[in-house]
Amino acid sequence: MTVIDRSRRTDRGAESDPLLRVADVRKSYATPQGMVPVLKGVDLTLAAGESLALLGESGSGKSTLLHLIGGLDDVDGGEIVLDGARVSGLSDSVRAALRRESIGIVFQQFNVVPSLSVADNLAFQARLAGRFDPAWQSELLDRLGLAALGARYPEQLSGGQQQRVAIGRALAVKPRLLIADEPTGNLDEATGDEVLALALDLVRRTGCGFLMVTHSTRLAARLDRQLTLASGVLVTS
Repeated sequence: MTVIDRSRRTDRGAESDPLLRVADVRKSYATPQGMVPVLKGVDLTLAAGESLALLGESGSGKSTLLHLIGGLDDVDGGEIVLDGARVSGLSDSVRAALRRESIGIVFQQFNVVPSLSVADNLAFQARLAGRFDPAWQSELLDRLGLAALGARYPEQLSGGQQQRVAIGRALAVKPRLLIADEPTGNLDEATGDEVLALALDLVRRTGCGFLMVTHSTRLAARLDRQLTLASGVLVTS
């Protein structure tokens, strides 16, 4: 198993450090016309137990920033620190270990495993991280309204139920940080409201940080703070 190098911890006092710190993060992508900057020096912090909504127009770089924070890609410049450990500049294998151990990710497209039952989908990530907890799994299934559906497969579920499975799988490892990219984008308004309320309740229950990308100012207003990405930098909404 790949182990995250805790010797890369910052020198600041642990009690005063935020759970997540993003400092001067920059990212560009190559195009036929040359390099195009997407993020031009992004700074943000997130405390444990806090929820933050990230707004912005399509193509503003919201998903890019989320992917960098989630260790799905690496920065061109700047620094990302999670739970006191520098994670920017890590190898692919160490970033993958970080995702298993400390980060829960929920996508718009659900991304549940079709060949696994509901219960096994929730257990999958936790087992990979060596953190499977039957009592927590049972509580999640109950809180998510999936207790009677544990033996079913994703194709037998509604969209809202599949997104509940995705949230449960992300929280099964009791991550330090939960990130979600338009988690209600494929749901009707009522179901989306219900799923977000459930996610916020479970975030409060676990005390993890929660960062959500959304186009909806209405949904964003339900989180503790809101930031807008514009011209490659973040501004207060």
